[in-house]
Amino acid sequence: MDITAKLSSLGLKLPEAAAPVGAYVPAVVSGKYVYTAGQLPLADGTLRYSGKVGMDVTVEDGYAAARLCVLNALAAVKAAVGDLQRVRRVVKVTGFVNSAPGFTGQAVVLNGASELLAALFAEGHARSAVGVAALPLNAAVEVELMCELDRE
Repeated sequence: MDITAKLSSLGLKLPEAAAPVGAYVPAVVSGKYVYTAGQLPLADGTLRYSGKVGMDVTVEDGYAAARLCVLNALAAVKAAVGDLQRVRRVVKVTGFVNSAPGFTGQAVVLNGASELLAALFAEGHARSAVGVAALPLNAAVEVELMCELDRE
């Protein structure tokens, strides 16, 4: 089953790739890999989850934000390579959580990204879940992907 069909079976749709909010490109292909810039929880150009997880944002909303970030990252991958069927596997996920002081549930928040990717791709991925003091636009979560490409 292709990725678009899997997304549809989960009641999800891949958005259009988000425009950069700074001086960078959303994704870069190098050799057989595509690397995304950090993607925020944007939907229709609007930041959907803002603030510090563990204070302004619940863990459940942080989890949903991570899922939305992954959809945006996959949209950036598709824009860079033309078709998500070219993605052999997601190699690495790096997630940043705008964390309240003392909050230590970054891994639980990033499970939103990892569990969605597990439903879409057969193989697992490496991951870092990092708590930070602030993110661009006061986003709750930011996620970047490194994917291996399979075919031209």
